Amino acid sequence: MSTDNPSPTAEPTTPTFADLGLSDAVLRSLADVGYETPSAIQAATIPTLLDGRDLVGLAQTGTGKTAAFALPILDRLDLKQKTPQALVLAPTRELALQVCEAFEKYASHLRGVSVLPVYGGQGYGVQLSALRRGVHVVVGTPGRIMDHLEKGTLDLSALRFLVLDEADEMLNMGFADDVETILADTPDSKQVALFSATMPAQIRRLSKKYLSNPAEITVKSKTTTSANTTQRYLTVSYPQKVDALTRILEVENFEAMIVFVRTKNETETLAEKLRARGFSAMAINGDVAQVQRERTVNQLKAGKLDILVATDVAARGLDVDRISHVVNYDIPTDPESYVHRIGRTGRAGRSGDAISFVTPREKYLLKHIEKATRQPLTQMHLPTVDDVNTTRLARFDDQITAALSSEQVGFFRDVVSHYLREHDVPEIDVAAALAVVLQGSTPLLLEPEPARRERPDRPERPQRTDRDRPARPQADGPGRGQRRDGGPPLAPYRISVGKRHKVEPRQIVGALANEGGLRRTDFGHIAIRPDHSIVELPADLAPEIWDALATTRISGKLIELQEDTGSPASRPRSDGPRSSDAPGSKKPRHKKPRD
Repeated sequence: MSTDNPSPTAEPTTPTFADLGLSDAVLRSLADVGYETPSAIQAATIPTLLDGRDLVGLAQTGTGKTAAFALPILDRLDLKQKTPQALVLAPTRELALQVCEAFEKYASHLRGVSVLPVYGGQGYGVQLSALRRGVHVVVGTPGRIMDHLEKGTLDLSALRFLVLDEADEMLNMGFADDVETILADTPDSKQVALFSATMPAQIRRLSKKYLSNPAEITVKSKTTTSANTTQRYLTVSYPQKVDALTRILEVENFEAMIVFVRTKNETETLAEKLRARGFSAMAINGDVAQVQRERTVNQLKAGKLDILVATDVAARGLDVDRISHVVNYDIPTDPESYVHRIGRTGRAGRSGDAISFVTPREKYLLKHIEKATRQPLTQMHLPTVDDVNTTRLARFDDQITAALSSEQVGFFRDVVSHYLREHDVPEIDVAAALAVVLQGSTPLLLEPEPARRERPDRPERPQRTDRDRPARPQADGPGRGQRRDGGPPLAPYRISVGKRHKVEPRQIVGALANEGGLRRTDFGHIAIRPDHSIVELPADLAPEIWDALATTRISGKLIELQEDTGSPASRPRSDGPRSSDAPGSKKPRHKKPRD
């Protein structure tokens, strides 16, 4: 790679954003969100991008990359041009949405800036209407961007800026061909910024082929966590999060807790749900007035409030000694945010606990955090009904013990004695009746968990033994579940999209990998039929993956994933992915629709 200053490592600097050459409108937006000093990568890259140079930024997630490329793009937009001027490619829809939110936040003082997220799982109608009205910045996943390019609904002929965010993760997820096609089909005159945590050979090749004399900037992330804080994670699907949090609140011995979520709306929603379940919870976010924020924090300090549901921005600078637990209800997308969050506990030499909820498709974020902090997180299991009931009974015992030392015991002893004289009832029955009065209509104990039922939106998966399975002809290669490469056993699954929906293997791989948290090695052969497709996936898909894929759409249609129970002859062979179907494999470029 050709650079003026090969691989300089950005040193910590103390300039202001005004020193970097940004416009007054952008600076006002930064002041609104409380940004004062640029991070190392921002200080190094913003002037370079403002000068119009291509750039390769090597930095861990969480070093401030989004602002590093968003601010110079916003600074140079032509607001009169209605066709997309900037395209940001991101590996997941969560990151795409996060980048969109950042652009909108930084553009608050730029009148008329339009930013559009484009990702699978969202209806085409919303995206098409926005594109017809005109947008300045498009942020999307490679698969859905390719869909629009092939349909002719996304015009990138006037594109001026292209950003590859977390490029190494995109390639790991099998988007290599899509990324190259997009790079090749956009104007040669565009400015390209590539951000990656690592520099594998494939990223180096992309840089040499599609970037022009790029500057290369490397930033080391300084992320450390307190040794006093125990760090755990729980794998849980999104719909299960509220119930999982409720059980943890019941079982964990906590003094006060902060629950972190990603959005302002979610703070209010979750706090209300927790209050409805009997917990003392309040929300703080960027929209909460300062007076109300101070009142809420003071209640937390005084022990009048036990749970605070907050966003990162709202919790900035929060210092409350009695916070014993931090829960990442939504795991942060960068290690520095993670470190900042869990730093709210384990302070002043006290011990603390940090628990992170991780959905199947967020496992890669967990790996980023562990790599950056150099500290593994311990997996925990969801507390069972027995765990919760044991805790409730122990708490009930404690209430009785505390009541026995109350000054009012003497008075109520006389009341009960009077009742016993008037009614011929055993004392133990009177005590039980008083417990009923105390408990009210809420049951003291949870009911045993019912047997797991299959989801109503997918057919029941029959349990079959090997004896029930029809034998496969040996000439067809390995039997069902066997692989020549020695990888995990695969099985055929049916999805309700096929040739008439104009789907291709790369779309199937991209959607299932993104939504279900699957990796390249999880895919075998893909056979596309007229009205459905057969995909080889791990033989025993986890319930979390079934849940994640239940609402997945490809080309706007629900895939309706189910096990394929057709005849053996109709199934694909379990030899692993063929080169024409495997994610990341080379495929012929698709012709653009004719005018």
